[in-house]
Amino acid sequence: MAEPTPGARVSPLAHLAERMRAAAVTGARGVTLTELPFRTMVSLRVDPAREAAARLAKTLGARLPDHCGHTTASGRRTLVWLGPDEWLVLSGADGPALTAELREALGAGPGSVVDVSAHRTTLELSGPAARQVLEKGCPLDLHPRAFGPGRAVSTTVGPVGVLLWQVDDRPAYRLFPRSSFADHLGRWLIDAMGEFRAPEVP
Repeated sequence: MAEPTPGARVSPLAHLAERMRAAAVTGARGVTLTELPFRTMVSLRVDPAREAAARLAKTLGARLPDHCGHTTASGRRTLVWLGPDEWLVLSGADGPALTAELREALGAGPGSVVDVSAHRTTLELSGPAARQVLEKGCPLDLHPRAFGPGRAVSTTVGPVGVLLWQVDDRPAYRLFPRSSFADHLGRWLIDAMGEFRAPEVP
């Protein structure tokens, strides 16, 4: 086995990549699980009534969501409501550059802009059976009447706390566990997907 390159980034779930691929199910009861590593995540804290909040929204190109579960988006950036004065920016942009841009927009007043990309990883669960997999261990009502594309909330899946975001109506969900709990969640999801694999013919 080749020695790891010094300084090379290794995602929290790189060791489960093959198991996730093998767990994929196709067809009408299909479901797939993929890690999307090294995504940019920036924590924002600011009083939404302050002028700095308007500057941040202008910089991001989208208003700051103002209700639990709400998200807004502009291009490759999605803003997730975490609290009355707290948001998470999910982006494909370079983390340090985006963080610097947002800190400039925040200015010297109260608030904070922190790159938290290393704090979590991203799992995408998608396919016709994705909701049924999540329902095995998530206390939320995930039926489309209650939870749909664009919704994002903090919850638990199995024994792991996550930020859960429904991306579209395939359905596809993105789960953001802490990096230290990602292995546990990945294995739980792989096991939960097993029900949807067709039994082997003897």
